[in-house]
Amino acid sequence: MTQKDEWLKIESLDMEAQGVAHNSEGKVVFVEGALPGEEVQVQVGKRKNQWEQASYVALRRESAQRVRPGCPHFGLHAGACGGCKMQHLEASAQVAIKQRVLEDNLAHLGKVKPERMLRPIEGPTWGYRFRARLSVRYVARKETVLVGFHERKSRYVADMNVCPVLPPHVSAMLVPLRGLIGRMQARDTLPQIELAIGDGVTALVLRHLEPLSDGDLAHLRAFAAEHGVQWWLQPKGPDTVHLLDDDGPELGYSLPEFGLRMPFKPTDFTQVNHQINTVLVGRALRLLDAQPDERVIDWFCGLGNFTLPIATRARQVLGVEGSEALVQRSRQNAQRNGLADKTSFEARNLFEIAPDDLVAFGQADKWLVDPPREGAFALAKALADLQASPRPDWTPPRRIVYVSCNPATLARDAGLLVHVAGYRCTAAGAVNMFPHTAHVESMAVFELPPA
Repeated sequence: MTQKDEWLKIESLDMEAQGVAHNSEGKVVFVEGALPGEEVQVQVGKRKNQWEQASYVALRRESAQRVRPGCPHFGLHAGACGGCKMQHLEASAQVAIKQRVLEDNLAHLGKVKPERMLRPIEGPTWGYRFRARLSVRYVARKETVLVGFHERKSRYVADMNVCPVLPPHVSAMLVPLRGLIGRMQARDTLPQIELAIGDGVTALVLRHLEPLSDGDLAHLRAFAAEHGVQWWLQPKGPDTVHLLDDDGPELGYSLPEFGLRMPFKPTDFTQVNHQINTVLVGRALRLLDAQPDERVIDWFCGLGNFTLPIATRARQVLGVEGSEALVQRSRQNAQRNGLADKTSFEARNLFEIAPDDLVAFGQADKWLVDPPREGAFALAKALADLQASPRPDWTPPRRIVYVSCNPATLARDAGLLVHVAGYRCTAAGAVNMFPHTAHVESMAVFELPPA
């Protein structure tokens, strides 16, 4: 048991940006807010047989990488916002830690060591968040409205006036949004506002649990005119989202390197950080190195974020995605960008894919894989099974570029690709898509050795 007056030496940071130490008994102690190299006294909040969780109450030997947080709502204090976890750590040190998390996961979970570590992809550390889901709560006893992220370890909405990771014009809108909701009759039944920003368009999706009155609609229109936003309404599930007024500009983002524009709906999956996405797509395409005579499959293709850039380089690209709505959007985007003849799309549950499915999809020279947090285990296993029992009518892709938003599932799949399917992991690197959070995005390259 950690003693109150015991000084703990912080050895590393874990996936949740907690300091990791060992007490005098050798037990692991996770310390919120502490950084590697620091010595702290702690207050233990949770005890288990193998570990303790604590927050620090005294600090000596402060880390040279400790910085003043850029947001007044960040910290360990009561009511602190839970949206960010690393604002107390210098930005480039955050990236180094994420790169180490990636390497550690690959080594320990997948038993894989990349032949080359790619330089991390970095971008702006503030004002980068072009997508966000903001919770809304009317607090009747205080006659106030809260709009923002949840408090740390709580279901309560943080009392936020600014958010520096949101673009400045959206951060400046938080207080006016509180006033808007407070004026609306339906303020008790408006649980959420979803933000989606495209090129020159800021869309706000209002989830409403009851029909809105004419007066409330008038409030929304006045707010839109004053703040230059586009309101969308969501009475039920995501498929019910519609524009408040139909004459607004189209929501979309550009990939200038490839001469592409990607229209999307505000509830479609798009990357949170547009600047990083632009760099990420460029690097993925260079690593894939698709040639004019090659066929490529883009698994978990979404609305075509990688498929269409690949189509500007390859002979033919198949995009496969679980959502029928996104497949439709991909087809429309291919048509709009003049790439319909070089692309095809299919909706398929990729968490249940089998070797026969891979054979049916046909041979491809290269794959791009960009799964959600659950990873692409079924896909990797089907490929490994086909490698173990080859088919005369199918050959495996020579190269796979895997874009991941969860280093643990990437490491699991990498272990399968390397140790069972026979690929080499030739490169891997972190992508700082979400500065100040513990979220680790990454990419890895797998290649089949020559026969």
